[in-house]
Amino acid sequence: MNNLCKLSQTWGVLFGRVLLAAIFLQSGIDKLLNFDKTVKLMTSKAIPMPDILLVPTIVLLLACGVMLLVGWKARWAALALILFMIPATLIFHSFWTYPEAQLVNQFHHFFKNLAIIGTLFMVMGMGSGGMSVDKPDSH
Repeated sequence: MNNLCKLSQTWGVLFGRVLLAAIFLQSGIDKLLNFDKTVKLMTSKAIPMPDILLVPTIVLLLACGVMLLVGWKARWAALALILFMIPATLIFHSFWTYPEAQLVNQFHHFFKNLAIIGTLFMVMGMGSGGMSVDKPDSH
């Protein structure tokens, strides 16, 4: 078990960071490729100036996704994503406001996002690990 723990301290942190980054990179790319559709969704949620606010959203998702991926200033990337994800989760996955047919799906998205936010808090607390651009103890 000790050897497995030592391996996971290096490789497990790297794989975790890569998989965590993937969801933000995919989301940013999807919003970029489906800009108009995303603006319509944001409009339906009463987001003001959605066509303007979507641009920094895409930049945030892609930039922070890359930062997590390579382990550069990962703590700052995690903080920025936490601050983004909390209101986004409450606005877009407020399962209690959805009709019964969509409630279960939105419930799962809401709790998936809570798990991602929790993982981002772990990155804030532990840093990006040894297999990263930053040194393991970088803040």
